[in-house]
Amino acid sequence: MPSNWNKGETKTTNLSVRKISDTMRLRKIDNFKIWRDGMKMEGKVKSEYPQLEKNGDLAELIGVVLGDGHICVYPRCEELRLISNSNSPGFIKRYAKIMEQVFSKKPYVISSGQSNSTKIGFYEKFISKRLGVPTGSRKDLEIKVPKWISKNREYVVRYLRGLYEAEGSFCVHEPTYTHKFLFANRNESMLNNVYELMQGLGFHPHRSKDQIQISKKEEVYGAMKVLGFRDYK
Repeated sequence: MPSNWNKGETKTTNLSVRKISDTMRLRKIDNFKIWRDGMKMEGKVKSEYPQLEKNGDLAELIGVVLGDGHICVYPRCEELRLISNSNSPGFIKRYAKIMEQVFSKKPYVISSGQSNSTKIGFYEKFISKRLGVPTGSRKDLEIKVPKWISKNREYVVRYLRGLYEAEGSFCVHEPTYTHKFLFANRNESMLNNVYELMQGLGFHPHRSKDQIQISKKEEVYGAMKVLGFRDYK
């Protein structure tokens, strides 16, 4: 039996497939309805999207997504995506696990040898609404810390850990014996949030244009320990 002419092709790679897809969309023909209904019956495709459980894992996931994650919007679903350096297996393993625990869905983990990066994520409906994280660019948006997080110290720590894992760094300048624990971001409200939350944990951060920094050696190591920064054991 000859293979289908469009085997392996998609609407992004083949003009004819795109025309078929556009025609079916205009005529409101759902070519996957039977398959989708069957998958829902078997429990392999979700038919309901309940609110996410408010816990430490959710708080940390929100933090890491706000720090350096992306939520992309497509016609029928959304995609949650984190991109990590492939040399950070602890980060990749941790956030793949947290994604699965929060959404009860195993994420994809795709490595790219050319860019030495690894993409972690999954496709599902209503990701942005359920996480409370806006889609697209967040540079100029007003980001607020959810009250259920700000009122609970454990959740504040997990939220900050997610932010710092995404946008934080630690450095030591040996000649001057200077220690720095930094959080960098271009969103004004995000910097304010981190500054105030770190103060609330008892630290004394300094605020500059694009970053928050802690400079006292004792506080640097204390903050890293409290947040569990880059500790993947």
